[in-house]
Amino acid sequence: MLNRKRIDLLLEREIIEAMGCTEPAAAALAGAKAAELFGMKPESGIAVVSPNMMKNAMGVSIPNSNLHGIKAAVSLGIAIHDSSAGLSVLSTVTDKEREAASVFPLEVQIAEDVPSLYVKVSVSGAGHSASATISGEHDRFTSLELDGRMLPEAPMFFPECRSFSEDSFLSTLTVRDVLDYASELSPVIKELLLKAVRENMAISQAGIDGEWGLSVGRIMADGLLSEPQTEDEAMRRSAAYAAAGSDARMAGSVLPVMINSGSGNQGITVTVPVALFASYLDKSEEEMLSAVAISELIGLILTSHKDRLSALCGAFTASIGTAAAYAYLLGGGEAVIDAAINNMVGNLSGIICDGAKDTCALKIYTSLIAASVAVRLAMQGKRAGREAGIVGDDSISSIDHLSRISHEGMEQTNRTILRIMLEK
Repeated sequence: MLNRKRIDLLLEREIIEAMGCTEPAAAALAGAKAAELFGMKPESGIAVVSPNMMKNAMGVSIPNSNLHGIKAAVSLGIAIHDSSAGLSVLSTVTDKEREAASVFPLEVQIAEDVPSLYVKVSVSGAGHSASATISGEHDRFTSLELDGRMLPEAPMFFPECRSFSEDSFLSTLTVRDVLDYASELSPVIKELLLKAVRENMAISQAGIDGEWGLSVGRIMADGLLSEPQTEDEAMRRSAAYAAAGSDARMAGSVLPVMINSGSGNQGITVTVPVALFASYLDKSEEEMLSAVAISELIGLILTSHKDRLSALCGAFTASIGTAAAYAYLLGGGEAVIDAAINNMVGNLSGIICDGAKDTCALKIYTSLIAASVAVRLAMQGKRAGREAGIVGDDSISSIDHLSRISHEGMEQTNRTILRIMLEK
């Protein structure tokens, strides 16, 4: 029997608000918590991060500053010394905090033998020390220490729902389970998904209206009608709007985003295109929310099969969720959605993650165009089969193969990507 309550809890835990890119936000949050525990102005600090954290924070703009990178994010968090805002910790940075962060003596170290999502910030001074470690999830403290003593508040797990690294529940869900769940959403989840659509649409509109980053979304939306005349136009406009949201976010917009799999870009990708395409099809709010639930869940399921931070681009995996939602909105059932997922795996599976930065918008746009191709083929009864490279007999086996590519096949790729970025 489908455990609806458990899925509700997962969605409530995962679809949360964040300010700016989540890797710098997590780094800042760890810094803020360490300084908060310390209780006075620290003299120096050390940040130990995973290669993926370093990679993902290197090129992205930090909200409320003109800075980039892990060192700046952690230093800002230490200057803020208040973790209560969670992943929106950088939403209210003052001039005084920016000045303090710019001169704070912080050493950054990369550790290989840690989880892919990992940051430990230690601060010290006057013979005392404090540290805070975030691991596995962007806002999950797994260790808090004061003067070398472990504090009882950590590890901090969400009640009744453990993280991906602890719980294989998500990876057991099938397309049929997702469709069953989406057919009857609780009022709480409906309101949560509505909030996700509203907030993510707001930053996408900001990306359309202004010059942010590479302006991928704004330029690709140019010439498209606000009321699309064809399915193809609607899907291209939906892709452009999602890219625009990433344009604004990666360039440091202070507008919040509702995330998926710990990522704002993925959160935008699984909500904005689905809501816009549902509007084009004149679907009811109920139908739109069911479709968003499908895209959110498929995105989360795919992340549960791989690390949250890896060499495999999250825009691609999130777009698989969007493809499933598109198929649902077009009247496709389980078999069509299964085919759309296979078609996606047979297309852009090799797209790499080289950190969070302005070109994420390019990858979102490309992945969503691929989603439209995958769905249109699936709606015509066309599907990539097991004879096609890493594609499996069905979506479950294809996702398993994608997971193997991410874990077994791309570890060296990830190290090479980081070396290139550090050498530039």
